[in-house]
Amino acid sequence: MEKLRFSFITYGCKLNYSEYSTIKRNLLNLGYQYVAWDMFANIYIINSCSITEKAEKDLFIFIRKIIKINKNAYIIVLGCVTHKLYNTENLLKKVNLILGTKDKFDLPYYLKLKNKNKNYISIYNNSYKSSVSLNETRTRSFLKIQDGCDYKCSYCPIPSFRGRSRSENISNIINTIKKLALLNIKEIVLTGINIGNFGNFGFNKTKYDLFYLFNQIEHNLTANIRIRISSIEPNLLNNRIISFISKSKLFVPHFHLPLQSGSNYILNKMKRRYNVKRYIKNVKKILNIIPDACIGTDIIVGFPGEKESNFLETYKLLKSLELAYIQVFPYSERENTYAYFMKETIPKIMRSKRSKIIRLLSKTKKKNYCLKHLFKHYRVLFEKTNKNGYLFGFTDTYIRSKIKWKPNLRNKFKAVKLIKIDNYNNMECQIL
Repeated sequence: MEKLRFSFITYGCKLNYSEYSTIKRNLLNLGYQYVAWDMFANIYIINSCSITEKAEKDLFIFIRKIIKINKNAYIIVLGCVTHKLYNTENLLKKVNLILGTKDKFDLPYYLKLKNKNKNYISIYNNSYKSSVSLNETRTRSFLKIQDGCDYKCSYCPIPSFRGRSRSENISNIINTIKKLALLNIKEIVLTGINIGNFGNFGFNKTKYDLFYLFNQIEHNLTANIRIRISSIEPNLLNNRIISFISKSKLFVPHFHLPLQSGSNYILNKMKRRYNVKRYIKNVKKILNIIPDACIGTDIIVGFPGEKESNFLETYKLLKSLELAYIQVFPYSERENTYAYFMKETIPKIMRSKRSKIIRLLSKTKKKNYCLKHLFKHYRVLFEKTNKNGYLFGFTDTYIRSKIKWKPNLRNKFKAVKLIKIDNYNNMECQIL
């Protein structure tokens, strides 16, 4: 029997990528043959994202491209955007199977039932499915440790289809990291929807929180790896975690703290659980304990009611903080959110203009951060791919570094000196 050829693409966050990688491996283990998305396949699978309007538009564009490649393709849409797609019949009349976050890990089962009738499966999800990314060309792996969210930020639809906060078993996390180390994975990124809430279920607080997990990982692992944490909410980052990372042999000093707005008025409308004063205190606390730490952030511009004065508050705050980079997103109206019904909508052209202003500031921040570390010594984990005669990698402090191509440096930790910055804010380095 001929193997069924499938193509698979994923959009969105690191968590989505870890889940995509797990589902893909499951299909390969069952004998399916993977091909690139622009090649002829029997089955095309899209793991979707719904956090922005652009992510949805990209999905529709991709579906049209698939139909041009193979008009008889069996098209499957998975994940976060599916809560909305089922009602978009005109755009998605060629989609054969839709699986929400609850059922996408059962894709092999539904493929056995494969038919030409569209299926819509329950989206709301309170189960937990382990997932981890593996890629032969990458030195890092994304490991899901938590899913869902109990927060009700007014702009975010995630709780409505990812469900309540729930966490992976600590023993499973440690065993998975050990297995990844045996596979010669050198960096593991702990990811989730709200990892700062690890171990807490609803309002039931337990001692098995994120700090406890970090300690268990540190005490149970001796492998030559490093561990990076993904985004953590400012109100959930505490002194214990900062102090722990400052002394850790495994965890690197890289903090991604989403700010979203520098205006307390807008933060209140967003239903965020901190204010500007708390955020500033966190940044100063980190840099006081770990002066070379990398701190990045997320910003949403054009939120309903964001006046020019509110935007300027955000800009001035970002300019004053010692940040390494800023990820900016123009506000997107999302159904099933409080903000969707808010008045004082900001025109999209203004959202775009404000995004560009923050992106320019981010470039300046990134350059200044790199210059601050010029001529200093760091550890770099080099990647595996030759890119125009260079081998790239990241320092523990998340500075993208490069060196002339040397095959023997691939997937290796090396002590380096940062000696030069290029036009793209990459740091040229030399081996010590």
